[in-house]
Amino acid sequence: MVTMLDVSLRAGVSKATVSRVLNGTGQVKESTRNQVFKAMEELEYRPNFLARSLANRTSNSIGLVVSSFDGFYFGCLLQQAARRAELHGKQLIVTDGHDTPVREELAVQMLADRRCDAIILYTRFMSEEAILQLIDATPMPLIVINRQLFQARDKCVFFEQQEAAFQAVDYLVTQGHRAIACITAPIHTPTGQARLMGYRKALEKHGIGWDAAKVKYGDSAMTGGYTLCQQMLQQGVTFSALFAGNDDMALGAAKAIRQAGLRIPQDISLFGFDDAPSAQWLEPGLSTVYLPIDSMITTAIDQAIKLVNSEPIAAIPPFTGTLVLRESVAPGPGTRLSTAPAR
Repeated sequence: MVTMLDVSLRAGVSKATVSRVLNGTGQVKESTRNQVFKAMEELEYRPNFLARSLANRTSNSIGLVVSSFDGFYFGCLLQQAARRAELHGKQLIVTDGHDTPVREELAVQMLADRRCDAIILYTRFMSEEAILQLIDATPMPLIVINRQLFQARDKCVFFEQQEAAFQAVDYLVTQGHRAIACITAPIHTPTGQARLMGYRKALEKHGIGWDAAKVKYGDSAMTGGYTLCQQMLQQGVTFSALFAGNDDMALGAAKAIRQAGLRIPQDISLFGFDDAPSAQWLEPGLSTVYLPIDSMITTAIDQAIKLVNSEPIAAIPPFTGTLVLRESVAPGPGTRLSTAPAR
């Protein structure tokens, strides 16, 4: 049977270093961690998590509650979370909060009952007051992702949704577009509200009036983007550019635009949000906003590990978006601007 000593000899480090890597404790260089994991793989070493849990009185696990398991976004989040937890010598236990505050709270309680060392909660609908109460009531560290908590900035990892949407619409205006339609993300979520506010702020900056006819309230699905864009076109709403609250709705809108006999971007420019893998395969490629979910979940897990190890923590700066400019945006009517190069 392969032992921890065998791993230490293969990796060229001490047995104590291997132990620190497996337990996610102490200061270990990234290169050293990689040496240890490589040695474990070569020797096919499998640590006995149950024995370690009994000895250390810890589960050696990180709990993660996500809104759902659907789509590339959560797939990316789960993949990166598993890698990061493993890097810290922890197992990842994942459960679905079913996108409802009650089920999310129950999921956190279930993970707490399993004595996870720390819990990461991704929530879209739970109120800030409820989140703060849950943080206080949970016996282990709880880090919240996707929400800004003004009273617990060191316990939240969030993205500047409004600013990213503002940048996208501001870019469309600088390209010569003034008639810009919008299909929102679900408006009953903080994300949907923030992205719509970014749209409004960009219009206000350039002195463009609010036109309710140019705004449709979406559901994040391709079918919703298709139907709502089709409605605007059939209702005679005029616009030279469309900003969609996510890439799926932008893809649905693209089909409606083509079915109406219009061209992208010659007749209507199109801008999405999220930089889904499908965005680059749309013809023409979809301009969008890259949201760094992989870096956000990595930061959340690292912050949780610091709390587990009683290390000092600080407020986490908000993450920002990056405009990914492809071929779906052209200069607006009457302009001679050139589209910025793709990233």
